[in-house]
Amino acid sequence: MRKNFTLDKMIKLSLLSAIAFILMYFDFPVLPTFPWLKMDLSDVPALMGAFAFGPLAGAIIEAFKNVLILILKGTHTGFVGELANFLIGISLVCPAAYIYHKNKTIKTALISMTIGLISMEIVGVLANVFLLIPLYMPDMPQSELIKYVMYGMLPFNGIKAVIISALTFILYKRVSVSIFKVEPMAKKLNRKIS
Repeated sequence: MRKNFTLDKMIKLSLLSAIAFILMYFDFPVLPTFPWLKMDLSDVPALMGAFAFGPLAGAIIEAFKNVLILILKGTHTGFVGELANFLIGISLVCPAAYIYHKNKTIKTALISMTIGLISMEIVGVLANVFLLIPLYMPDMPQSELIKYVMYGMLPFNGIKAVIISALTFILYKRVSVSIFKVEPMAKKLNRKIS
């Protein structure tokens, strides 16, 4: 029984990772002044998987989608873009899932996604200032860095977190019964048959 659950969970995480990977191909700019900051909806399957199976599942989906994109599409940023996507993605997904798993209610879901948004903003700023920008553009002047973080990263990550959270909120309950709750449904069917 435990083996089947683990296999079932692995299949679902693989499916969500594949969906997230496909969604990474459909990116679009959000801020006209920073056209290279492109948003995609690949964090929606990661957040849904994290809500269903826990923070580690969300981190696994975030990792797999970035590994798949590296293997099949390559990188144009020397791995910095993919690292950014992973770090900032897990900063939304993992705290939100951790809090949601304490008490699975609508109110907790909203609170958890709000905390995920705050976490995403903090990690986004720290990761960009101390890791990502120094790796990608080590000679960026301090004034440009501050402008980029204040007028680019903060609004971009906020918009992204709100859109990802709203879509997850709308889709999760509709999808969770059919995708994530297969085992309890099967048990109910077995009881009726017996």
